[in-house]
Amino acid sequence: MQPCDLEKNREIVFHPLPPGQAGRAMALLEGLEGLSVRPGPVDYVLIVRYHVCEYTLQGLETALTSQGFHLDNSLLSKLRRALAHFCEQVQRCNVAANEPDIKSQQAFMKAYDHHLHGDRDETPEEWRGYK
Repeated sequence: MQPCDLEKNREIVFHPLPPGQAGRAMALLEGLEGLSVRPGPVDYVLIVRYHVCEYTLQGLETALTSQGFHLDNSLLSKLRRALAHFCEQVQRCNVAANEPDIKSQQAFMKAYDHHLHGDRDETPEEWRGYK
């Protein structure tokens, strides 16, 4: 995975009615740090750019719908959103899994030191040098 793979460019597609949703949503989202927003190719689409560790498309869409915005619910839009949500969730889990958990590693090392784990050689010292 390339480092730039965590930087996302996504489209948020609004329902065409009521008109002007994208403009109001853009004004709302522009205040968020680490998120860039620009108008899309049509007046009911926004292009957002963010780092997947800071934001997710699902989180942004949930926040917008809770504010009364209406997203496009066509089958193609639903499929695109579901795929993006799944991919971002997996990437966030993978990034979190790659972070070292130092405390659990130290606890495991202590438990391993105190456990009889079978890596001891039972051969007497005088027989080890015998050839």
